[in-house]
Amino acid sequence: MKAISILGSTGSIGQNTLKVVEHLGNIRVVAMAAGRNMAVFAEQIARFKPEMVSCDDEACAQSLEKELHRLKAAKPAIELNSKGLINVATHPEAECVVSATVGAVGFVPTLRAIEAGKRIALANKETLVMAGELMTAAAEKYGAEILPVDSEHNAIHQCLRGERRSEVKRLILTASGGPFRTKTREEIEDATVEQALAHPNWKMGEKITIDSATLMNKGLEVIEARWLFGFDADQISVIVHPQSVVHSMVEMVDGSVIAQMGVTDMKHAIQYALTYPDRQPNCLPPLDLRNLANLTFEEPDLERFPCLRLAHDALRKGGTMPAVLNAANEIAVQAFLDKKIGLGRIAEINRSVMDEHESSNADSFEEILAADSWARERAIIKLNETAAGNVKHYNAGQPVSL
Repeated sequence: MKAISILGSTGSIGQNTLKVVEHLGNIRVVAMAAGRNMAVFAEQIARFKPEMVSCDDEACAQSLEKELHRLKAAKPAIELNSKGLINVATHPEAECVVSATVGAVGFVPTLRAIEAGKRIALANKETLVMAGELMTAAAEKYGAEILPVDSEHNAIHQCLRGERRSEVKRLILTASGGPFRTKTREEIEDATVEQALAHPNWKMGEKITIDSATLMNKGLEVIEARWLFGFDADQISVIVHPQSVVHSMVEMVDGSVIAQMGVTDMKHAIQYALTYPDRQPNCLPPLDLRNLANLTFEEPDLERFPCLRLAHDALRKGGTMPAVLNAANEIAVQAFLDKKIGLGRIAEINRSVMDEHESSNADSFEEILAADSWARERAIIKLNETAAGNVKHYNAGQPVSL
């Protein structure tokens, strides 16, 4: 029976992972980490009985113990904060680690899991955005395997099975276009939080849903694809596909295009990452081609969605610039969620912080973490210059640490 750890078990990916575990029946969850949703976390612990768990702080641990007592569930070893995340990620029995935390907090635990030679089912794209070169070099050094859980990268991984790299012309990531695909720039800038969270196709966490609304999510995926598959920025493109049936494509040098299609449900990609190289029946309904009236594709509008252009710029500049963009974006997105700024200000803050940054090499922990911390501080300063209230309390603004 395969043993796994889950970072971010109470989030959308984490909960879907546990549904896949229940369906497959041959996977044991030995460790789990969550943030602050202790009611849900306690129910998961009671059901899956991990040996070790981690949560944010002592107050969360006390709340968790009360919930476990209420459920009459056995209490596992409880770890805290970043140390706890690392211990969950490196649990000696775990063969695979599902990295599904939100934001940069997943960076160090995922790297430690790589150094421990684990298979990484990666849903935390910020890990490769911040430190793709470092992560992939570590995976090669320690014999770790990184399998993408993002539906788009998972689709690319499937399309590339058995293909020679020299025969690939480009990777094509599909984007739904989010809730504002047909809106004007003015309508996008004036959008409410509720409108931005109303994604037409996918049910996801708040941060990734806002990133989808600005197309920053797709920009981060471009950076992630560069490190997952080893292709240059000019070989990775984005196409808007509102139906989200084609999850991504690969164009070959002879003009052939290989596409991966499926129902819009993350459990497919999660199961693929957990069972690779095997394929097993899943719990989803099959894709019924008879019900597909049309599949449409269109170019993304970089004037209305400038965050996508910023991500391409950051990738081309390289070094610490992607980490800076990621950190600034986390601060700006949380400010929007807290209704301190408008949606249009997210790209402005990201661009302003990037313009101030002189990119340096991103081949050490210290340089990446310093860039992350610097960018958060600069983004907070810029928000305080224009937004009402104090944004320094944002959870998303906490710098990562060793």
